[in-house]
Amino acid sequence: MALDNRYPTPPLVLPVMLQRWHEICFFHWSCDPTRLQQRLPQGLQIDTFDGKGWISLTPFLLTGLRPPLIPHVFGLVFPEMNLRTYVLGPKGPGIWFFSLDAARLIAVLGARAAYGLPYYWSDMDVDIGSSENQYFSNRGGRAHAKIRIAKGPRIEQQSTLEKFLTARFRLYSVYRRRLITAAVGHAPWQLHQVRVMELEENVRQAMHVQFPSTDFLAHYSPGVDTKIGRPTWTAISSKASPRSQYRPDAAAFYRLRQCAGARDKCAHAQILRA
Repeated sequence: MALDNRYPTPPLVLPVMLQRWHEICFFHWSCDPTRLQQRLPQGLQIDTFDGKGWISLTPFLLTGLRPPLIPHVFGLVFPEMNLRTYVLGPKGPGIWFFSLDAARLIAVLGARAAYGLPYYWSDMDVDIGSSENQYFSNRGGRAHAKIRIAKGPRIEQQSTLEKFLTARFRLYSVYRRRLITAAVGHAPWQLHQVRVMELEENVRQAMHVQFPSTDFLAHYSPGVDTKIGRPTWTAISSKASPRSQYRPDAAAFYRLRQCAGARDKCAHAQILRA
């Protein structure tokens, strides 16, 4: 289902977690929606644009991961990369994640425990420059990405498709064979054109969603400050395998963060300045 050309109104979210998705890129591939539908749990339907489903890869630098009332400067900072598709669920349009790579173990454990999201602990690197960005991710040799882009001018009038692919304010996940959801609030995306200088990845292949595509789009954004709401059950049970044996509990993220003995990887995020 295609959205009209009006930008969706971002929801008011009572956050349990704050973060910034900084210096983010979007890479989008169209595909046959029936191929994607087979990968979804009961209760979700692929959201289509002109009859096509879409898969997106989004690398970025996550900054300021923290509870509410804590200053941004005290939040966690690490690279992240998500593989996602677009769905319709019981609470409306949203995102379904096939995988999320992150360079901080404590963030991986917290997101799995609190939201059931399929996070993976990976070696990652982000280099941010005034005109170019580079992203690197390696999930134990099983899934990797090497990306380099040149930033282009701002897109003043976003197309309906561009809004369809980026203006999403809800995530869906599965816990113990039950569908859960959480609202995500942020300002409208400031999208820019981008020149893809290097894009080498097998993340879609590793997650078994590399399907034939007739369309490819790419965008860059300086990023948005984001509010993540508490996960809540939907009324639908899912036939999909549970992603975690933990009971959904947003507070689990903060308990795990306080585990001083947790082994972690250092995210090497070098910011290049002109």
